[in-house]
Amino acid sequence: MHIGVCRVSLFLPGVQSLKGKRQISRSLTSRIRNQFNVAVAEVDDQDLWQRLTLGICCVSNDSSHANQVLSNVVSFVEDQRRDLEVLDYETEIITGV
Repeated sequence: MHIGVCRVSLFLPGVQSLKGKRQISRSLTSRIRNQFNVAVAEVDDQDLWQRLTLGICCVSNDSSHANQVLSNVVSFVEDQRRDLEVLDYETEIITGV
């Protein structure tokens, strides 16, 4: 079994409040869950209204498949939300669990 974990940091330039950030966060996380069948959660920067950090996790029996799924999620975020800027992302594949 292989576990793929990805941490994506986003900049939200048009957001003026935590309410606006949470609206974007809820919308984005539900769209990612529905599209890719992965676990998604806001994992950091909860009090900063122009930063959003998402943790994404998937389980697979093939490490390359887990890596491909996470790469597709990052591409989806970049393509679907042009108003957001991906600052950084890091991917880790945990094998042999």
